[in-house]
Amino acid sequence: MLLLAWPMILTNLGQTAMTATDVLMMGRLGSRALASGSLGSNLYFAPLIFGLGLMLAVSPMISTELGRSRHSVRDVRRTVRQGFWIAIMVAVPIWILLWNAEAILIAMGQEPALSAHAATYVRTLQWAVLPFYGYIVLRSFISALERPRWALVIVFAAVAFNVLANWCLMYGNLGFPALGLRGSGWATTLSSLLMFGGLAAVVSFDRRFRRYRLFGRFWRADWPRFRTLLGLGLPIAGLLTFEVSIFNAATFLMGLIDAASIAAYAIAIQIASISFMVPMGIGQAATVRVGRANGRRDPEAVSRAGWTAFVLGVGFMAVMALLMISFPYRLIGAFIDIGDPKNADVVGLAVGFLVFAGLFQIFDGAQAVASGMLRGLHDTRVPMLFALIGYWGIGLPLGVLLAFRFGFAGDGIWIGLSTGLGVVALLLVVRWLRRDRLPAPVRPA
Repeated sequence: MLLLAWPMILTNLGQTAMTATDVLMMGRLGSRALASGSLGSNLYFAPLIFGLGLMLAVSPMISTELGRSRHSVRDVRRTVRQGFWIAIMVAVPIWILLWNAEAILIAMGQEPALSAHAATYVRTLQWAVLPFYGYIVLRSFISALERPRWALVIVFAAVAFNVLANWCLMYGNLGFPALGLRGSGWATTLSSLLMFGGLAAVVSFDRRFRRYRLFGRFWRADWPRFRTLLGLGLPIAGLLTFEVSIFNAATFLMGLIDAASIAAYAIAIQIASISFMVPMGIGQAATVRVGRANGRRDPEAVSRAGWTAFVLGVGFMAVMALLMISFPYRLIGAFIDIGDPKNADVVGLAVGFLVFAGLFQIFDGAQAVASGMLRGLHDTRVPMLFALIGYWGIGLPLGVLLAFRFGFAGDGIWIGLSTGLGVVALLLVVRWLRRDRLPAPVRPA
């Protein structure tokens, strides 16, 4: 499990490092720029995550097929090609939606000046959607083949490029214009193009991948496989959307409090997101290992793969929770100047928020790995309902009630988030314990 998971974990960390880099460099532009960037990125990630869920269906489908027949080529190629088709299908409406970012943010009650500034960022960031989806499809392909290391190499090259591009385009170095937040959006878009182009070159020329001929006759329709992939991917997309959108909603709720709360939340959630990449990678490895074992009808291997991943993911998050609670100022200092009196309000809020972020780390790790385990069994619809109930039926209403009715402000929102995560984690683990009652995945047409 570790041999498969560690490149996935580092790849996830690399992808998050790009976002973290953007936040770090936005913080140097000032707290209001950080607040605007946070609003823009949260609006961007809400639809992006829905499409990402559709792309993630590629991995369990390929894994199960390789479990049935380890030398399968045609069915693997069909799945990857239709993954690209779905990527194009979902990217176009996302572009249209994000082009109207300013109007959407104002309609949500956000400050007009912050909304306008955020929109300039989103209009350059939005073009990263399609190349990012293409990269995820190819990463799912090589991960299902249990050869994820190329994705790791490419994403860290993209991180280095993103740092350089942000430095040039945000601040106007090396003769480039100082574009501020708009430059950060272009940097991420160019980095996403680099990620997709690099991995496309690898699968086209590496002898272990080129026999699949993934880009040959790309235009050929394959509607049965398209429908099967969409049927598996829509519940995954729903689950991820319910999960991520509650954190996006929390950002907008923080905006109803004040700009300092938005900035502090952006710092705390970015730190939590970095640690989350580890159980997320372990969950992705669990999907592959459980999927392969399930494809060859080996229930003992299914159980062993699932529980191994679960213990690894939850154990890691318990350690991270201790670090967040014990060393908050050192972590916050990486994102903002804690010695600047102008940032005192943001720092004070961020310290309190990190305590809650640390407390829900264990729940977050448990639900991330458990959903990956169930995904390997092609069990996606009921987990999606669990996410809807836990996040939007319990977590968000509780957070709103505590924040605005009982005066807990930002702390109340974090308590709601923690509660929602705990409910979802519990429901998913119970579902896994009853996995013998689940129907076997149907072989795609």
